Amino acid sequence: MSAGDSISRNIKITLAYDGFGFRGWQVQPGLPTVQGTLAECIRRITGEDVLPQGSGRTDSGVHALAQVASVTLESPIPEQNLIVALNDVLPPTIRVNQVEEVDENFHARHSAKAKTYRYRIYRKAVCPPFLAKYVYHDPYPMDEDAVMRSSEHVVGKHDFTSFAASDPERNARMAEGVNTGWENEREITNVRTIHSSLWTRTNEELVFTVRGDGFLHHMVRNLVGTFLLVGKGALQPDDVAKILETHNRSAAGPTAPACGLYLVSVEY
Repeated sequence: MSAGDSISRNIKITLAYDGFGFRGWQVQPGLPTVQGTLAECIRRITGEDVLPQGSGRTDSGVHALAQVASVTLESPIPEQNLIVALNDVLPPTIRVNQVEEVDENFHARHSAKAKTYRYRIYRKAVCPPFLAKYVYHDPYPMDEDAVMRSSEHVVGKHDFTSFAASDPERNARMAEGVNTGWENEREITNVRTIHSSLWTRTNEELVFTVRGDGFLHHMVRNLVGTFLLVGKGALQPDDVAKILETHNRSAAGPTAPACGLYLVSVEY
C-alpha cells in the first residue's frame, strides 16, 4: 500500500452533553447543535467533511449521558488519541467518553436495539439555581403513588400514536416512499415495545426511567406530561391505558419541559 492510500474506518463515538445551549442534536443551518458541533470538530482534526449519525435526535434542551454516533473516517488517528483531540476542541458542554472502530455495517441509529431515558422532577419548594437547567421543578401537591401506578400501563408492545408529536421529517420520508434498506416496524409505524417504565423517589426528586426498543418524537416527554396529570388528579392511573387505545395525541397530556430529560444509554 502506498503512502497516499487510505483505509476507511467506521467509528463509534460515545459522548455526553449538556443540551441547554444547543438546538438539539440534529444539524440546523446557523444554529448551535450537537451534531453540527461534533462534525466541525472532526473536520478541524482530520480535515474530513463528514456528518456523524446519532442514535436519535434529542430535542433542544435535552441532555445525554451516553449518546452514540457513528461516522466513517479515513484518518489514521488512533482511537484513544482521537478522544483526546476531540475533547481538546469541543466545548466543555460536550465530552467524548469513548471512541472505537466497529464493523462497517454498524449504524448508530439503525443498529440500536434499546434505549433508556430518564426524566428528573425536583420536588422541593426551592430549586437550587445550579440545578435549574437539569430538572423540571414541580413543588406543588401531587399524588406520587398514583403517578407511579400510571406508568405501569405503557409496558409492553403498543401503538404509541397518542404520545407522539408530529415529526415532519419522518412524515415526509414516509410520504415520498424513501427506501433506505433499513426499514422495519420501528421505522414505518408508531408501534414500540417498552421493556420497563418505573418511577423512583429520592429525598429531593421524583425520577422516571423508561427502557424500550425505540421512542417516537417527544414520546417520553408526552408520557411524563400525562403521568403528571394523574398526579394532579385530572386523570386516573387506568386512564393511561385508555389513552393508548385512542391513538389520538389530543387525548394525552401536555409535553413535559425538555430540561428534565436525559438519554441515559443505547444498547446494541
